Formats: sequence, structure tokens, C-alpha cells
Amino acid sequence: MGRLALFLLTACLSVSAMAAEAIKGERQETFGDVTVHYNTFNSTYLTPDIAKNAELIRSKNQGVINVSVIKAGKPLTASVTGTVKDLTSQSLPLKFKQITETGAVYYIAQFPVDQQEVRTFEIKVQTGDKINTINFNQELFPGE
Repeated sequence: MGRLALFLLTACLSVSAMAAEAIKGERQETFGDVTVHYNTFNSTYLTPDIAKNAELIRSKNQGVINVSVIKAGKPLTASVTGTVKDLTSQSLPLKFKQITETGAVYYIAQFPVDQQEVRTFEIKVQTGDKINTINFNQELFPGE
């Protein structure tokens, strides 16, 4: 499982770096003293071992969303829910699962990517009695 945490952290940082270069900002939202980091990628970027350990389907037609919640520089457990909508506004619930490792907590969910298109994500992160919502659009591509 340590390899999964390393991969997800690397994916989060590399996608954040690409997003920062592309749009001059990171894929994160700050709500008071809580920061939520998030990214999406095609599941073919996962090695077969990592996908198996995380119980994820590795396929060119499956995307992954990765969310982490940080408070005072440390991982914070939360309740993470969300939906993804396609261009026709069909909404699909995201079923997040928590991955906990030494020094890291991640929330991951999969969604279908049948064709190139822009999808709209709505992610709700509940810490204690406070619920914060993140909305973003992401252009997605089926993998190779």
C-alpha cells in the first residue's frame, strides 16, 4: 500500500504542477484552515499492482479522481462525496473509498471515460459539521 500512497502523491503533485503551468494555479481549494487537493487522471497511469491493491479497474475507459484533505500540514479524515456530469448533464455519483497509510489519507473514486469531452465535477468534503463544495471542469480523454 505504500507504493499506492507514493503514486497518488506523485500524481497529485505532477498534475498540480501541470495545472499550475497551464492555468497559473494549483488544483486545490482552501476553506479556512483546511486545504483540499484534487486531481483526475486515466486509470491506465496506475501500474497493475497499484490498481489491484487499491481495488481499482485499470482500463483506458476508466478515470480516477484523487482527493486529499490537509489541516496544519497533516492529513485529515473527512467524508467525501461527489458527482460527475457529462455534456448532456447526465449525473453519475462518485463512490469514494478512503485509503489510509502511514502519514497519508486519500479518497479515490472511478468514473467512465468513453470519449473525449469536458466533464463537470462537484465534490463535497465534510470535516466535522462543515461541508465544503468544490466545482470544476476537466477535459478527459480515454487512455491508450
